[in-house]
Amino acid sequence: MQTQLSGPPPTAGLALRLLGPLSVSRGGTPVALPPSRKVRALLAYLAVAGRTTTRSHLCELLWDLPSDPRGELRWCLSKLRSVLDEPGRQRVLADGEGVSLDLSDCSVDVLEVAHALRDGFANLAAADLQALAARFGDNDLLEGLDLPRSPAFSGWLIAERRRLRATHAAVLEHWVQALPPGSDTALAALEHWLAIAPFDRRAHEGLLEALASRGRLREGEEHLAATARQYEAEGQDWAPIGHAWRAAKSRAARHPREADDRPSLSGHPRETDDRPPPSRHSREGGNPVLPLPFSLDLRAAPGPRLRGDDEAPTPLPRRASLAVMPFIDRTPGVALRGGLGDGMAHDVITRLAKLRSMFVIAEGTMFALSERRVDSQDAGRRLDVDYVASGSIRRGADARLTVTVQLAETRTAQVVWAEEFSGRLDDTFAVLDEIGNRIVSSIARQIEVAERNRAILKNPNSLDAWEAHHRGLWHMVRFNREDNEQARHFFQTAVRLDPTFARPHAGLSFTHFQDAFLGWRERDAAIERAYGAAADGVMADERDPASHWALGRAMWLRDRQDETLGELHSAIELSPNFALGHYTLAFVHMQSGDPRTAIAEADHARALSPMDPLLFGMLASRAIALARLGQYEEAADWAVRSAARPNAHVHIRAISMVCLALAGRVQEAKDVAAAIRQSQSGYGVADFLQAFKLGAEAESLVRKAARLIDA
Repeated sequence: MQTQLSGPPPTAGLALRLLGPLSVSRGGTPVALPPSRKVRALLAYLAVAGRTTTRSHLCELLWDLPSDPRGELRWCLSKLRSVLDEPGRQRVLADGEGVSLDLSDCSVDVLEVAHALRDGFANLAAADLQALAARFGDNDLLEGLDLPRSPAFSGWLIAERRRLRATHAAVLEHWVQALPPGSDTALAALEHWLAIAPFDRRAHEGLLEALASRGRLREGEEHLAATARQYEAEGQDWAPIGHAWRAAKSRAARHPREADDRPSLSGHPRETDDRPPPSRHSREGGNPVLPLPFSLDLRAAPGPRLRGDDEAPTPLPRRASLAVMPFIDRTPGVALRGGLGDGMAHDVITRLAKLRSMFVIAEGTMFALSERRVDSQDAGRRLDVDYVASGSIRRGADARLTVTVQLAETRTAQVVWAEEFSGRLDDTFAVLDEIGNRIVSSIARQIEVAERNRAILKNPNSLDAWEAHHRGLWHMVRFNREDNEQARHFFQTAVRLDPTFARPHAGLSFTHFQDAFLGWRERDAAIERAYGAAADGVMADERDPASHWALGRAMWLRDRQDETLGELHSAIELSPNFALGHYTLAFVHMQSGDPRTAIAEADHARALSPMDPLLFGMLASRAIALARLGQYEEAADWAVRSAARPNAHVHIRAISMVCLALAGRVQEAKDVAAAIRQSQSGYGVADFLQAFKLGAEAESLVRKAARLIDA
């Protein structure tokens, strides 16, 4: 993090301030900017972009069909040079079609905030967060620099303002968490947080908790009343905030604090419940606090039933939560709402909801928020979800559909994944189905990775069932004996904490599968444990695809082929985008089933999850299937790719050895065999054949390869 964030902005050198009105200073002295709004907008856009931008794009961004846009752009660039360039130091770079700014030795507030948050919030102290909050102040990005006749720039500016507003809210939230609860600084930060995100339930609950802990109950009641009216006006449920207020008052009553004379949030003396009721003209957050047209008796309010007068609603078992915004159709001449964009969002929400590994907000809520022009970051905080997915679609003149998607973490305002998908519109429904599959699989995979990485950082003694499960997944995909044992420990912990959570049962079954498949424990006992854990998972949640997947693999160990395929097809029927279900079908078919089906399923699994930890298995399944079809050279290429994966186990390397030998690349096969013997002495054909359930045709190929290597 840049050290200047812990104090005031530096005064030496060139400094650009984009938060608030645009300003430029050199050595602390303001630099006069050209009066042209286009020049200022060009400066701001290039500074934020931080990369080379084409002249064509800049012309489309800033000019609405002028007579000579490139001429006007050249004029604007000349004005920028007079502001930024110095003798011997050229900062405005225009080389052919590309235009950029070299601000490497300059202070740019927006870029410094982004740099400070590059590694996340975990390592930022309260002082660092305070400095970041001070950078934002009460300012919006480029205040007063709207260009109504430049719709492209207006769209960019709105998006950037929303992004930075979400970042500001995240900074304030983490600063509050780092401050002493109920301190004056925390109260001020909470108020500022609510000004940025007025429908963020956590901010309201934090403020009410702080007020209750300080005995400022009257202010809490006023705030709750104003919040209830605000939520009612938006058609949103304020009951959870009311429940939180009751619980906070109850806790405060059990642990009263001594009264103090510190001023309230409004600057008036602290109020308690024995003071007179507020007047009709009291203010809260800039809005008049009027009598409510409904009762504040929270026992009758909508929402979860309370366990007791002073307790919060019983929490549901934790799952990652996700909201998917309707996709914006950016095709020229097409309405922003309806059509393909809404259809894509409906499809993605429906498919994600089938995964059962996450909590997905229903589409009715998402479309209602979109109708009110609530942006994705604000929607995430209003709904208090972990992640928000949003995107856009565009139909091009070349009959191609392009879909862009991004997944953002609500509480850090950081984009954890972004991708662009495209396909020809020869068959609209087919391309939408294909792109929808890839989007759903990618979002699910990215959330799993993010949750797994978050869990690995937590103290093992503080994990809940969800976190213990993802900690187990982190170890499970390492595919070595020690990590397999660690994975089993965390899955057992998750099962103990929540026996009704199906996913850790499936993970536990997988660790026993690995014991049997890789010979790490006594085979028959491991097979029965794999079956038992998978069966427990199906009993916990019969509609969880991972449970049926695990049961299918356990059935395969038991040589019950028909039941294996039945369970795997059940997993895919429950979740058509379940990549591991498609992969395991390929795994089974490549040994003794239809090799062409194996290739198709392996390819589909890779399309759904191109960076899957089990990618080595997808590649190896394709290789064996190709070998069974007599395509030895292609099989060898795929097998070598599978063995090159960092977590590929010994059987995968053996598949590479077999395919290389069959392709006539015997010396390469011998080199692989030598490496296997060095890492796992005694490994031979018998071990390979015991692990797999090869048909007569495939087994004969393995024995032929072994003879070639031994010759």
